[in-house]
Amino acid sequence: MTNATVNPKGLVFTVVAVASMMSIIGSLGAPLLGTIAQANHVTLSSAEWMLTATLLTGALATPVMGRLADGQHQRRVVLVALGICITGLVIAGLSHNFAELLVGRALQGLGMGLMPVTMAIARAHLDSATATKTVATLSVTAAVGVGLGYPVTSLIAEHFDYHAAFWFAGALVSASWALAYLRLPKTNLPKDREFDLWGSVLLTLSLIGLMSVLGEGQVWGWTSALSLGIGTSSVLLLLVWIKFEQKQSDPLVNFQQSKHRAVITADISAFLIAISMYLYIPIVVEYVQLPKTTGFGFGSSILTSGLLLLPLSIATFVSSRFVPMVAKHLNSRIIIPIGCAVFATGSGMFAVFNSALWQAFLSVGIAGFGAGFTFAAMPGYIVRSVPASETGGALGFYQLLRSIGLSCGSAVAGGILAFYTKHGASFPTLGGFRCVLITATGLLLVSMTISYFLLGDSGTGEELRPDTIAVMEENAELGATGFGLDPE
Repeated sequence: MTNATVNPKGLVFTVVAVASMMSIIGSLGAPLLGTIAQANHVTLSSAEWMLTATLLTGALATPVMGRLADGQHQRRVVLVALGICITGLVIAGLSHNFAELLVGRALQGLGMGLMPVTMAIARAHLDSATATKTVATLSVTAAVGVGLGYPVTSLIAEHFDYHAAFWFAGALVSASWALAYLRLPKTNLPKDREFDLWGSVLLTLSLIGLMSVLGEGQVWGWTSALSLGIGTSSVLLLLVWIKFEQKQSDPLVNFQQSKHRAVITADISAFLIAISMYLYIPIVVEYVQLPKTTGFGFGSSILTSGLLLLPLSIATFVSSRFVPMVAKHLNSRIIIPIGCAVFATGSGMFAVFNSALWQAFLSVGIAGFGAGFTFAAMPGYIVRSVPASETGGALGFYQLLRSIGLSCGSAVAGGILAFYTKHGASFPTLGGFRCVLITATGLLLVSMTISYFLLGDSGTGEELRPDTIAVMEENAELGATGFGLDPE
């Protein structure tokens, strides 16, 4: 519903500014892991929780905030989420130990769910043509912002204490909060849908439990009473949540929209590729920062590791531009397998060839090219396969699986590194890094195979509808950023 009193240019600038700040939040993780591990006297595997906590909060926030923003609370959701992000940044900036830093990073993760909210605001208050351009701009901001945010925050952390990066981000997010307060309009939408509170609680408890076991199972012991108890309880809670959602008239996640073969393909692929993402990206960044005394690290600066993410974002953006063209002229069934194969090439290459810094940059560029192909194509499969009235819910479930996959990848990477960290040592062995990269490569090859055979003939010979291509193009820039599109 377009609001005639809204200044279109001011609104576009505001939502893009908010999205840019969320890119900053996303760029405060991987390049700082090594420095934070040393400064707080924790192992590198424990430092991985700085990523996992943020991603987990983002995964939980995405469906909840999307639902809250589906009615009259869009402006309030943005202001509250940004306020909590600022609180998290202040806590991280003032932190004296790793526990305080972890709390701050977890609170910052709430902002990861704001991307679909900004898109919903654009669609509610702008005319169709302007809204479409704004959504595409928001997507570009997400991808390019992360690529630029990494080196900027890394540069600050290198020349000052790492806490300065959080204060810098806090100042920018505070400015965006003020802008949102002044510029975001109230939304005159129909009465809000009923909020699925118990569904949210069940999902939150189950995911926190599963992430804890994945990340700390090596420390606790995989067969210990604690690991088995929390793991079993979390799986049971997850099953209860699925059953509960299927019985709700207005569920947090509508599983009925994920029965089509193409939708299942996109969902499974999104989950596996997202896991691989965070089995790969932080590991390469951490590897190049390891001191040369380890016998295999490059001893690179925080800034260099931040620059490592530039080829990822650039390659993701460039490759994703080709997806609609490939979908129009070639068999759309091969798009996800091609992307998985290219991504796996980049990941597997660095698992084998990791003796020079240029190999890391090349590997990341190749991986980004593959990621852009996969993540740009998957929403198109969903849009083509479900009724228009169910597109939002189907894409919402896809994004939830993708967010959970990122969290799982970070937690699993931490668990593997912990296994390969000798007692009393600060850093894992080379075998630990290779094991994580090989695991990522294997999951990508599994996704490649599943996506090809599961999609079957449903992905061939069909001319893509204009709205399918539009969603592909709107999502094309997202690539490796971890953000997604909820079109309602």
